[in-house]
Amino acid sequence: MASSSANRDSGRKWTAKENKDFEEALAEFDKDTPERWSNVARAVGTRTVEEVKKHYEVLLEDLNKIESGKVPLPNYKTTCGSS
Repeated sequence: MASSSANRDSGRKWTAKENKDFEEALAEFDKDTPERWSNVARAVGTRTVEEVKKHYEVLLEDLNKIESGKVPLPNYKTTCGSS
């Protein structure tokens, strides 16, 4: 997730580990899981229920911007052969 989005949902930037734990928890606890956000917050371990909910909302906003073409995709350069 982009660092700009990581800062919009709370005063403290999300670490790479927190983001990884968050994403894994989202995969484990889908929208039909009872007490989903409590489970996600517990899996992250360093964030409150409100922080993980807001982080999810920011993630959805970012995805919507990307899918609507409002965020240009990076132009990755590929290299051929070996040095």
